[in-house]
Amino acid sequence: MNSKGGTALSRRNYRLASDTDKPKVTGIVNEKLLSDYLHHVFPVFGKQGPVSATYRKSLTFQDLGAHLEKLLAEDNLTEDERDQVEGCLGPSTVVLDHSSGFEGLLFVDDDLLGVIGHSNFSSIRATTCVYKGKWVYEVLISSQGLMQIGWCTLNCRFNQEEGVGDTPDSYAYDGNRVRKWNVTTTNYGKSWAAGDIVSCLIDLDEGTITFCLNGQSLGIAFSNIKMGPGVAYFPAISLSFKESVAFNFGSRPLRYPVEGYLPLQSPPSADLIKANRLLGYLKTVLATSIDTQEEKLVEIDSASWQILGDPTILVTLAHIFNHFAPLMCKVYLVEDVLMNFLLGILEGGGSVDEHPLIQQLLDLFWLLMEDYEVNECLKQLVMSLLRAYRFSPIIPDLGFQIHYLRLTTAILRHEKSRKFLLSNVLFDVLRSVVFFYIKTPLRVKEAGLEELIPTTWWPTRFDKEGKDERDTREETADERLRRRAYERGCHRLKKRIEVVEELQVQILRLMLNNKDKGTGEASRYIFLNKFRKFLQENASNRGNPTVLCPPEYMVCFLHRLIAAIRSYWDEGKRKIPGSISSEDAYVPPQLFYNGKVDYFDLQRLGGLLSHLKKTLKDDLAAKANIIIDPAEIQSTSMDDLDEDEETGAAQRPSGAVAMGGALARPSWLSSPTLGRANRFLSTAAVSLMTPRRPLAPPEKVKVRTLAVEQRTEEDIEGSHGNDGLLLGRPLEEPDQPITEKSLLEILDGVVMMYNLSVHQQLGKMVVVSDDVHEYAIALKDTEEKIARCPSRRPDILEELQKSQKVFAEKLNHLSRRLAWINATIYSKEKMLDVYWLLRVCIRTIEHADSTGSLFAFMPEFYLNVAMNSYSALKNYFSPSNCMEELPGYEDTLAQLAAILAKHFADPRIVGTDIKDSLMQALASYVCYPQSLRAVERIPEEQRMAMMRNLLAPYEQRPWAQTNWILVRLWRGCGFGYRYTRLPHLLKTKPEDANLPSLQKDLSVASFQKPCPSLLLQRHMAELLSQDKDMAASFLNSVLNQLNWAFSEFIGMIQEIQQAAERPERNFVDTRQLKVCATCFDLSVSLLRVLEMTITLVPEIFLDWTRPSAELLLRRLAQLLNQVLNRVTAERNLFDRVVNLRLPGLESVDHYPILVAVTGILVCILVDSDKHGILRASSVLLSDPCFQLRSIQYLLGEGEGGATGADRKHFSLHTYTDYISTEEQQKVEQMLAFLTDESKEAAASTAPPSEDDLCPICYAHSISAIFKPCSHKSCKACINQHLMNNKDCFFCKATITGVDDYTKPTSS
Repeated sequence: MNSKGGTALSRRNYRLASDTDKPKVTGIVNEKLLSDYLHHVFPVFGKQGPVSATYRKSLTFQDLGAHLEKLLAEDNLTEDERDQVEGCLGPSTVVLDHSSGFEGLLFVDDDLLGVIGHSNFSSIRATTCVYKGKWVYEVLISSQGLMQIGWCTLNCRFNQEEGVGDTPDSYAYDGNRVRKWNVTTTNYGKSWAAGDIVSCLIDLDEGTITFCLNGQSLGIAFSNIKMGPGVAYFPAISLSFKESVAFNFGSRPLRYPVEGYLPLQSPPSADLIKANRLLGYLKTVLATSIDTQEEKLVEIDSASWQILGDPTILVTLAHIFNHFAPLMCKVYLVEDVLMNFLLGILEGGGSVDEHPLIQQLLDLFWLLMEDYEVNECLKQLVMSLLRAYRFSPIIPDLGFQIHYLRLTTAILRHEKSRKFLLSNVLFDVLRSVVFFYIKTPLRVKEAGLEELIPTTWWPTRFDKEGKDERDTREETADERLRRRAYERGCHRLKKRIEVVEELQVQILRLMLNNKDKGTGEASRYIFLNKFRKFLQENASNRGNPTVLCPPEYMVCFLHRLIAAIRSYWDEGKRKIPGSISSEDAYVPPQLFYNGKVDYFDLQRLGGLLSHLKKTLKDDLAAKANIIIDPAEIQSTSMDDLDEDEETGAAQRPSGAVAMGGALARPSWLSSPTLGRANRFLSTAAVSLMTPRRPLAPPEKVKVRTLAVEQRTEEDIEGSHGNDGLLLGRPLEEPDQPITEKSLLEILDGVVMMYNLSVHQQLGKMVVVSDDVHEYAIALKDTEEKIARCPSRRPDILEELQKSQKVFAEKLNHLSRRLAWINATIYSKEKMLDVYWLLRVCIRTIEHADSTGSLFAFMPEFYLNVAMNSYSALKNYFSPSNCMEELPGYEDTLAQLAAILAKHFADPRIVGTDIKDSLMQALASYVCYPQSLRAVERIPEEQRMAMMRNLLAPYEQRPWAQTNWILVRLWRGCGFGYRYTRLPHLLKTKPEDANLPSLQKDLSVASFQKPCPSLLLQRHMAELLSQDKDMAASFLNSVLNQLNWAFSEFIGMIQEIQQAAERPERNFVDTRQLKVCATCFDLSVSLLRVLEMTITLVPEIFLDWTRPSAELLLRRLAQLLNQVLNRVTAERNLFDRVVNLRLPGLESVDHYPILVAVTGILVCILVDSDKHGILRASSVLLSDPCFQLRSIQYLLGEGEGGATGADRKHFSLHTYTDYISTEEQQKVEQMLAFLTDESKEAAASTAPPSEDDLCPICYAHSISAIFKPCSHKSCKACINQHLMNNKDCFFCKATITGVDDYTKPTSS
């Protein structure tokens, strides 16, 4: 027979043709057996069933083509039914109307089915309407924000404020607010979440509209809707900024079809029948074997079928695929026929390896289909899988998710398919990161969590500040049983989630395979380049909703990637002698400067890369043996950048435009899978979308850079004499293998991912735990009120019991939801991942630091991740997992402490933001006993260097944070400075009592118990006593800042008082209140630093042999008197503002500032030696602002004030819990001493004449004359002036010297 007969082999020149091209004989099997086989595969059915062998014609390959076409033609009778369906008007392919049916700004996907809102409230409708019959369409919810989904007529006019449901002839469901809309609104349905599917049903026979959520009817929403001639309804949606959905009008099988309702787009019925029939033929081939010895057909198990090169079977399959292949390019058929067939193969359970048939089928696809057909088929198949995975409901055993992940794994096990998908689909048109995400159920009942966790539990014991007390010894037997039952339920849930996570790690391990080099470049290197571009988009497109990967996806992706990297890393250690284990992983410093890894435009520690390459080119040559081509060193001027921007603007289309080039990547928020949102719809005259920088050309200046997509395995791993990614090893870096170099770049990307959005998401998800905590407190409070409620008030008791029921129901719901979040985000394993990342960053920073000046090349995000991951471990994972139990925790704390201590003032770091972050992290570090002890454990040389940097003058740097650190080192040692919270705030709720801290990150630290560091105080004392110049400049700057902060505070409370007294305005700007409170806190903390300094090193002020000692003491006395006078005056401004008790000014009170001042006065007037006390008292009393009444006020002994009935006096005696008896006695001793001294001073001092007073301050006599200009003032004024300025007060001449001046005696 001639194998070229028929049409089966016309599409591709199969290699089998030459083998079968023999005259008259088949060359394969005998004609009878072949005929039997072909009839078995392609049976002909008569009226009574299959035609018997007696009556059927002999069948050969020559006749098979015509035979098969005849069989398939029988099913074409139902074609074109769509046109006959009455009640629907519009194109047969239903999409969103992007030409005229929209309002506002919108992104619409390529397929015109996905949409993202880009303005306040945008609306869009479909191209097809219905006027008769029952119709349904589905909406896949990608984000759970404000949207109104439903139906509208052509007459509806929408705008930025009114959308679907806000006009008479439009009807909508809003699952965000759980309401239905038709001009007016009422409660309806359930709340929706990302990953849900809303079905919109309209019955134009009965005049009703109904909505379903994940296949469950929410009931009839609207009845008696307008119908009749001229009335037709379009599917429509209105959505707010960044909200996104995807529509399914019937282009794909409906996930939840409703009996009696038709999709707006009819399914391809004829193609479906044909595809199913062809699939039946294919299944028969897989289940039939030809026994040539016995000359009979044998039934076999299709699961074990293999391509063995049998020509009969292959030619038969080629005929089937001639018809089957074109059908497999259509999304509906791929999802309905092929995906379900492949899923059925895996339904038997067991590991994916136990189902080799899928591998054989994929081999068959690549053999018998055209390349473009296989490509399209695989693309549609994986997109369908991802869509199914993302929008499947959560059930207790996560069966749907596991089912789809298993098939994805099976497909990716096929090498050729995997490489095609990696190269062209998984990162280019598909959001494959979705495969690594496990969504959190919003409705725990539907997710089956009530069955999985039947018993709920939450903390019931709280301390005075509302914090959970985890002391299990005080639990009742019932509480213990509940807690253990809840923990068992959580454990069951965690085990089920781990099955999904393990499958996700398997998928990533397949993508990271670097041994599959038989068919070209290994998978890992394809993944590596795609992964780098994925990072670039997320790093460069902050704010572009179509490109950014949602942070909740990033969190899951990060954990799976860490698991995959570590498994490959440890496998490599066993193969590479001398390499390190993943436990000791780090990123070598040469990656940061050799140009092999692209860091886009991310900031380096030393500034811009182009600047570093110019300034450090000699260091690179000397330390790393890297020579930079002079032609590459070219500065990118601002003019160049401006030109680039202008060019981009000139090419940007306006109006309702297609943004093809600008947005050629997947849209994360709109259509669930394919999301190249390349159409930007705008009703404005000019497009508001700014296209982002094109990805292809790398930045202008690179050190021997290759574009990401051009890199080969050799560029990454290196070869003989080529170090690949590790080119340019510095001498300080050990010459030993670390691991496979590609893993180092992926690890670097993981660190970058954490910095981009993972940390932010970890902080965001803590809100559920906080909600449980708040509701638990509320429930306990309600139960206590019920217990106290008098029996004569049943009305109150009823209301309290209602509240109790609401709180308990909410806690039952939240505790189950929290169990899910703890399993997926805050589990022990996830905590270990973040801890591992922290240690990677610490080791990387240490290695980079050892390179000296080349440290400046390190990207800033490594320091950020080191600080943020520690913060996450401390604040987000506790108390469910204890940080102290982590392996090597104490050593890690000390290493991080050393990094913070060294680098917060490192001259190699130039970025203001990163320096601020380092300072904040150090400030937070010294607030907690464990981390403070870690700082004390770093080498003494580093501790001394840290203290020296902290004591640098407070100019030209973030001095407020430095001051905060010094205050924390002192807190617990000062006068009355042992409180956790201020006395007057004890009765308020903790959340209302937050002191306006200097930095938001430190607000929690404000409530930590005092933990002073005597060791660091000792270092401070040594430095200040030994370095006299540093001590003088430091204290001068502290006094300057105190003067500024307190003056600002007084000025602001004057404005607040005036605003509060105005009849026409009875409110004060909250920002003004916040700044005012901050200035007050600064004043108090600066006073505490002065108290610490005087206590530790009193000679700085009292030993007048030291330069500037007298001046510093006089300035100190002047400032203390000013503060006392302002705060203690009767009925003064400070009193009035404090008594207003404005929200935001809670921390402003007499106690903190007066106790700080008292501490300084007690130190110099009571605790010093005799000479010091006399000097201090004489300076204090000689200050013109000194008033004894201010000192008496401290003990409630004010003179001539208001009566007790009118006003309650401040007195240190009332704070017995905060001020010890010994401290009170010292204040009384000081008051007695000053009373006596002031009387003596008043008796012995004659008032000077006005001519003899200093013309600057008019407080002291003239005692100094300037050189060379001979102008005069008192010593205090000129010495203070010369600390900051060298020009004369009067003539601006430069002062070269100052001599004592004594007034000559008159003749």
